Formats: sequence, structure tokens, C-alpha cells
Amino acid sequence: MSAEATNPEARPEALPELRRRGRTRLDLRRLGRAALLGPTPRDRLPDAIGHVAEAHRAHHPDADLSLLRRAYLLAETSHRGQMRKSGEPYITHPLAVTLILAELGAETTTLTASLLHDTVEDTDVTLDQVREEFGDEVCFIVDGVTKVEKIDYGAAAEPETFRKMLVATGNDVRVMSIKLADRLHNMRTLGVMRPEKQARIAKVTRDVLIPLAERLGVQALKTELEDLVFAILHPEEYEHTRALIAAHAGERDPLPAIADSVRAVLRDAGIAAEVVVRPRHFVSVHRISLKRGELRGSDFGRLLVLVGENADCYAVLGELHTCFTPVISEFKDFIASPKFNLYQSLHTAFATPEGYVAEVIVRTRQMHRVAEAGVVALGNPYTSPPSAEPIAASDCDEERVDPTRPGWLSRLLDWQQSAPDPDTFWDVLRSELAQDREITVFRADGGTLGLPAGASCIDAAYAQYGEAAHGCIGARVNGRLTSLSSRLSDGDTVQLLLSHDASSGPTADWLDHARTPAARIAVSSWLEAHPDGARPADAAPRAPLSVIGLRSGGGNAVADLPDATVRLAGCCTPVPPDAVEGFVIRGGVVTVHRVHCASVAQMRAVGRTPVAVHWRATADCRVTLLAESFGRPHLLADLTEAIAREGVEVVSATVEPPVEQRVRHSYTLQLPDATGLPALMRAMRDVPGVYDVSRA
Repeated sequence: MSAEATNPEARPEALPELRRRGRTRLDLRRLGRAALLGPTPRDRLPDAIGHVAEAHRAHHPDADLSLLRRAYLLAETSHRGQMRKSGEPYITHPLAVTLILAELGAETTTLTASLLHDTVEDTDVTLDQVREEFGDEVCFIVDGVTKVEKIDYGAAAEPETFRKMLVATGNDVRVMSIKLADRLHNMRTLGVMRPEKQARIAKVTRDVLIPLAERLGVQALKTELEDLVFAILHPEEYEHTRALIAAHAGERDPLPAIADSVRAVLRDAGIAAEVVVRPRHFVSVHRISLKRGELRGSDFGRLLVLVGENADCYAVLGELHTCFTPVISEFKDFIASPKFNLYQSLHTAFATPEGYVAEVIVRTRQMHRVAEAGVVALGNPYTSPPSAEPIAASDCDEERVDPTRPGWLSRLLDWQQSAPDPDTFWDVLRSELAQDREITVFRADGGTLGLPAGASCIDAAYAQYGEAAHGCIGARVNGRLTSLSSRLSDGDTVQLLLSHDASSGPTADWLDHARTPAARIAVSSWLEAHPDGARPADAAPRAPLSVIGLRSGGGNAVADLPDATVRLAGCCTPVPPDAVEGFVIRGGVVTVHRVHCASVAQMRAVGRTPVAVHWRATADCRVTLLAESFGRPHLLADLTEAIAREGVEVVSATVEPPVEQRVRHSYTLQLPDATGLPALMRAMRDVPGVYDVSRA
């Protein structure tokens, strides 16, 4: 099923032309309403399983259909006599849900559980019966869906509803696949309910289920749910968009001709590819109209190019950018950098001689399956090797390892356990689902962390260390010291610095920079438990501790002015063989700066004439170093001892008062040889508690 070739609107008769442009395929909406929901005698209902079998065999030619037929017979028998609010036999609902999943390529176990997903809740069938007849896997999934369905869907109960749904999803992603298909079919038939109930269900679908469908990569379900919600919650905008599409249906569409041009280009290049025009769905047309204003013919669809191998994708891209005029701002490479929901494709656009802009999606056929169906297309993630023991009945609720579980889902499962109440869970869930991109950062030990885009070092700290991150006082990003509020980018390497002081803890401003639910919940909980903060305030600020040596002056710098007094600038602390310049200041003193020092530009800006400066042949030099460290007893003595062991003389030293358990030291040092500076800095970094040493 195509996520964009199908336009699941409230009135399907409005877009016959758009439907004719896509590839021939089963129309799930038509089958869901007509073939499955149409009023037919009960003795003909078993024929409906043929649609499911046909769709299933298209993806799994060797599938054993006997399990599906047995599941259907049990479902039809147990639901016999039950009716939906629309007046159709109830069995039409599990059949429609199963057909949706079959068209997406779900495996036999998922389809079997889908046929039975309402039997345990609404009939006399028990879980033991399901386990005995269909096995532990089907039992596990049916039990997970049943737990979700048993929850009250009243307005006040929604947060806890989706909290439990999330837990069930985490144990088996197929539970959510069935739930999404179940919601899609219910949304298709929502017209029999009161308007206020339609609006409430549509809002929950918009806030949680559509983002979950996006996160699971099931674009085919997501786009249809978006259109159905759009029609209910924004009827005026929906009608305007429907009118735009209807008007376009009567005009000449430039995309088929553009597709022919692309086919010719790829054929001449010897690239085997399928080029398809994909009409946009309603919400997509609405968004593009807001972005571009007046729409042209090429704005109502995109071109999809399907190839066999990854390398062919880039070959297609090269031909398109060579033979047409590319719109570079529209290029995105989701093959080299897949999205968080398994999505991979190349996106580009080009301008035609007629002035149209055609958007193009390039992907392999396997990428297309995953893009449309997400985790549903990945088959059974829990297939055990032959030697593995079967799942015991008592283990039905145990957590299982899911190789297809995206990183964001694992994070949600972790933090939902610590959410203090359903309302907090609901707020942070919607915030997390609103994130539409994920980044990967590398830890200092070589591991990786998956975080939402916009995450800070605070989020990385709690993702790596949990509650131990309360003692985080800083971080290095790509080797450079930075604040905890710094935002991380995809591919950054982050090293988190933890204090060993048990009284360390976060401050309220951490909440301004925390993006992940885990970090926000942990920080909020700590602040509630420590209303007075982690550290008592000092009675009065302490002055810096200074240790002044005996030497001063310009070291071995010499100015080209007779009898001039030379002084090395403290702002940049030049040492041989730095390129330097001098400037005369008050009293005739020549201050020496590195040529790239900001003070040099300032001196030149006010008209100061530089004085030539050179280094004496002697190798000794003077330099100022800054040391950042954790506060601890005897730190100053240990640093001074490390400096002395390197044969370096301390000219002066300043120790600032501790701030959040961090101490800043400033040393002006006289080195006997400038080449010993790197070894000195390494020796200072090796002192326990010191995490950074740099030149001033």
C-alpha cells in the first residue's frame, strides 16, 4: 500500500483521478467498507477471508493459510450475533483490521492475533484457549492488545491508557501494529458517533497514535490517519484542500510527462528503475499550500524512483542532477543518515524548462517496503532458534529483547517507570513524540547514545548515567570543554565530567535545557526532594588565593626599541616560537602579544603602531596556564609539586573560589625550555581531579 497514492478522505468519491495515477493495488478503504463491511448473509462471511489470504500471499507466497482460517472460524463463531454501532456484523471489524496489516506485509502470527484481538475481551474465549490452539506467540500478542482494550477511554483516563499501551508495545511491537490498524478502521467508520466523541477520538489519534505510527515507520497508516483527523478537526481547511485537489483533477497534470522524461534519462544511462507518480495525500497538499501559496500542477504529487541496489540510488541522483536543473536546497540524504524510524531514501527536486519544480524520492524496493510499513515489514522479530525453549504461560508478561525496537521506544520504556503520575507521563509523552528527528552521539568509551534532535549535554548525562548524572558538573564535546547546556549535534563525541561529592546536584535551570523525558523527570524529582538545594551558601564570598613569585618582566622577548622595558601580555601569554607583535603603552613599556590576539586588532584599530619584537636565542620562556579541576583537599599542593617536578618555576598562582564543585587555577610559569610546555601540561592533567589544562 502506498502512503501517498492512497487518499483516505471522508468522501472517497472526490478523487477518482488521483487514485488512477497510482499503481494498481488493493484499495484498503474500499475493501474495508464494501467487501468486508457490506451487509451479506452470515453463510457468505467466510469468503471475506479470501481478501486477507490474497494480500498475505502477495508478501509471503509460502505462508501456511490454515492458521488464518482456523483463527477466522474461531473469531466468527465467538462474535456471532454481535453487531457494530454501524449495524454490520462485528466480525467485519477484525477482518478489516487484519486486511490492513496483510496489505502492509505482516507475517502470519500477527494476522492470526489480529483476527482474534477482540475475542478474549468481548466473547467467552479465554487466553488459555488461544494458547492451546494457536501457540504462545499469538497468546502473547492477543493478551497485550486485550490489556490495552480493557482500559477506560474516558477523557480523564487517556494518560494512563496510553501509558499501559506503551508498556504493551514495548513488550512486542506487533501489539502496537494491531492497535494502529484497529484505530484506522475505527476512524474510517467514525461517522456513526456523536460529533463531540468524534472530536475527542480524533484529538487522541492526532496527539499520540499518529506520532507513534511515525515513530514505528508505518507511513501508510500514518498518512491515512492524518487525513481522517484533518477532516474531523479542521473541516474548513479540509474542504478548501479538497476543492484544490478536485480543481487540479480537471487540469492537465505535468507530472506524467516529467516522469516520462526521467524514464528516458535513466534508460539512456542504463539504470533499471521504476518511475511512479505519487499523488500527495490531503494533509501533504495542505502543508505545501501553506508553504508555497498558490499551487501549480507539479505540487500535487511527487515522483518515486525504485531501483535494485543502494548504489543505483546515487547513480539516479547523479543523472537527475546532470540532466536537469537541481534545486539544491531540497536535497536530503536519508540513506547515509537514516531517520530514527528506519526510513531511508534520497530526496531531491529539479526544475523543468516549463518552470515546474518536480520533487523526487529515490529508494530501493526494500527501502520502499520499510518506508511504507516500518516495523510491520520486518517480519517476526522474536523467532527463536530450534533449540530455544518455548515461552511458558507464566512468562507471558516478561520483557523480551526486540531487535527491531527503535532507540526512542527503549527510552520511553525506561522513563515511563519513573514518571510520578499519569498527567506528567502524558505531558512528557506528547513532548517526546513531537520530536521528529534523532541524533547519535559517541561516548568517550566508544559507545553511542541515541537522543532527540536538540538534546543537550544534560540529556546525554542522564541517558548514560541515570541518577548518577545528578553529580555532572561539565562536559567535553569533541575534546573541548563546554557547559552542560550546550546542544549536541549528530556525530558529536561527548565526555561527561562527574563530581565525586555526594552533595552535588542539579539546579533549576537544568530544566530549561533538558529535552528528554528521562532527564526532565529525574531533575524535577531531585529538586522536589531537595528544596533547599545541594550546597549551603557561603556566609560571604571568598577572595581568590594568590601566590606571587619573585620574577616578572618580558622573559626572553626583545623589542626593537633601545632601552625599552618589555612585558609579556597576560591576555595571550606568548612563548617562543609564537609569532608576536609589540605595542608601546603608558610609561614607554612595550607589551608583547601573539599576532592573533584580539588585543592586537584593538591596538591597530585605535592607531597604535606595532613594534617589531623577536625572541632571544635562549630557550627559556614565560607562559600562563589555566587548570580546571574538581575541588578537593591538597589540590593546590599536588599541582605545585607536579609543576616543580618538571623543573618549572612558579612566578604567580591564583586559585578562584569553587563554583559548583569546580575550581579554576591560573599559573604564570617560567620554563627553562619552551619545548617542555606540552610535557608540563600533560603532567598537570595527570593530577587527580584535574580535567583540563590550557594556555590562557
